[in-house]
Amino acid sequence: MKKPMKKTVKKKESKVNLVVKEETELLDFLLNQKVKSSRNSIKSVLSRGQVTVDGKVVKQFNYTLTPGQVVKIEDNKAAQKQSELVGMSILHEDDDIIVVDKEAGILSIAAGHQKEMTAHRQLNIYAKQENPNNRIFVVHRLDRDTSGVMLFAKSEAVKQKMQQNWKNIVKERIYTTLVEGDVKEEAGKIESWLTENTKSFKVHSSPRDNGGQHAVSHYKKLRSNGVTSLLEVQLETGRKNQIRVHMADIGHPVVGDKKYGSTVNYMKRLGLHATTIAFEHPTTGEVVRFTSPVPKVFYTKTK
Repeated sequence: MKKPMKKTVKKKESKVNLVVKEETELLDFLLNQKVKSSRNSIKSVLSRGQVTVDGKVVKQFNYTLTPGQVVKIEDNKAAQKQSELVGMSILHEDDDIIVVDKEAGILSIAAGHQKEMTAHRQLNIYAKQENPNNRIFVVHRLDRDTSGVMLFAKSEAVKQKMQQNWKNIVKERIYTTLVEGDVKEEAGKIESWLTENTKSFKVHSSPRDNGGQHAVSHYKKLRSNGVTSLLEVQLETGRKNQIRVHMADIGHPVVGDKKYGSTVNYMKRLGLHATTIAFEHPTTGEVVRFTSPVPKVFYTKTK
């Protein structure tokens, strides 16, 4: 009796994280790491969008790598799914959370019955490709015209666990902001109480406790050209529009923030970028840290 032929199952390429030790070009790095056996096969992996550098897809074979960067090789299916995302890329994904790098102009979540393709809606579509029952939950939000790191949960339980313990589990939240004028102080602390006007949706600041939400921001000046200044702002509390209001409080509104007093808009967006978030992972308890490179235009406007 003839034996039945065994079905050959093609093995998926697993995700691989590679840390760059010295400056080199991407193709040479992947060859040295023996990701594939030939230059042509590595170029194919690159052209399919399977290679990310610090969470961003890179297809350029002569892309310059610097020490400390993390190169990841995705399986082809994952690369195809991520390539369908518009205005954001996935920095990290596991069974509990998804961390993304959002571009300015993308709404975090729909207000009311809006049909806009928000970050939240895109990630729901992305997750349902694997399982129609999958859902994504927003843990915190970024303004539409603020770019940078944003966190989502893969279950209602994880979302609630993180939001209910947000003050304790978040260890670091850093923003980079481009503001109007020459900030004289090299560093400073801004403290006030914030209340929101329910009609105008504008947040107002009081130097005294007026029953509003207590808000504390710490800033450090990175550079200035006398017309604009680039600041690193670390949040001690995370209130709605906190940085935007606090920058206006010290007389240096965020560039492009007409709502809080800016008179210029060099970039057609807010000069606000969520650079870093560090927090205790909801399952492992380990402190994890994610960063997004500051848009180059922030530096060119302070030369």
